[in-house]
Amino acid sequence: MKAIVAVDRKWGIGKKNGLLFSLPADMNYFKEKTTGKVVVMGSNTLKSFPNGKPLKNRTNIVLYPNGEKRDDCVVVGSLSELSEELKKYEKDDVFIIGGAMFYKTMLPYCDEVFVTKVDADGEAEVFFENLDQKKEWKLLSESEKVNTNGYDIKFTVYKNDEVKEF
Repeated sequence: MKAIVAVDRKWGIGKKNGLLFSLPADMNYFKEKTTGKVVVMGSNTLKSFPNGKPLKNRTNIVLYPNGEKRDDCVVVGSLSELSEELKKYEKDDVFIIGGAMFYKTMLPYCDEVFVTKVDADGEAEVFFENLDQKKEWKLLSESEKVNTNGYDIKFTVYKNDEVKEF
């Protein structure tokens, strides 16, 4: 299982249940990595999408305790239900996409994280764990700087040396 996230200089990821920046190059990267795959999120992330609709051309799984069942995505009510649901898919096709609490919960079970680093301070209210400060996470690769919508970004990949079984 993998995670994909965009962070600012302080590893901030959001405020007011939205993204910190509008980054067309990052949106394309996200789409390229997740199209045809399984995206897994908490209910607030689903609600943050336009009209609260799931992402197209992907299997959307939402952890939503006491949430209503929907026809347009798979809703699970607990982590144990999520664990059972994820057994139906190839681990490498599963991407954790937020929000902050869900990332924190699922990070130990991810073998890789695709982190888009934005060279700016987005004045975030919620944060991703700083993988540079976690001994089990190693920086695997880092792209050259890309400028998108006035921001310098780098696409990085981190590897978890101590993946836990989910």
